[in-house]
Amino acid sequence: MKHTVRTFAAVEINAAIRGTAEKLIESLSQTGADVKWVAPRNMHLTLKFLGEVPSKEIPRVCESVARGAAKVEPFEFEVRGAGAFPSAARPRTLWLGAGSGEEAMIVLHGHVEKALMKLGFRKEQRRFHPHLTIGRVRRGGPGVEQLGELLKQQADLEAGKITVSYVVVFSSELDRSGPIYQTLGRAKLGAT
Repeated sequence: MKHTVRTFAAVEINAAIRGTAEKLIESLSQTGADVKWVAPRNMHLTLKFLGEVPSKEIPRVCESVARGAAKVEPFEFEVRGAGAFPSAARPRTLWLGAGSGEEAMIVLHGHVEKALMKLGFRKEQRRFHPHLTIGRVRRGGPGVEQLGELLKQQADLEAGKITVSYVVVFSSELDRSGPIYQTLGRAKLGAT
């Protein structure tokens, strides 16, 4: 068994949102911009990336995530609008954003992060913005400007809704064909 496991906590999405993301990727890829697209099967809403975690600590990580998740009641979350970090004019990370339920997701993130800080994980310095990453621009060049314009046109895209009732702790093994995710634990919301 490996001594460390690349680990993160996330909320899973449904097939409808995956389908909308896949159609958007098809449209955006027509620009010819050099983008590493996320495979729809690997899409999720990341709450906290933990990096390499010692294997023996995984049960404690799962317990901490469960404690954080238990403090928030299940809620509905809308995936809405396309955009990019740092901006559509200079896209690096391409995403689908948040509509209704955004504040509840921020609260959930806060509770999970606070619980994990007790294990020594560092607090994220940037403000948490719930989003679904769909691709990463590898470099500038032809198509990037057009990509930004297409993103602006999709600012109000309705991608779908999910009921957030679990947080999943995943392992991520990097492979030539992309990351392979495995569930390490599931934490139910509102399970006090």
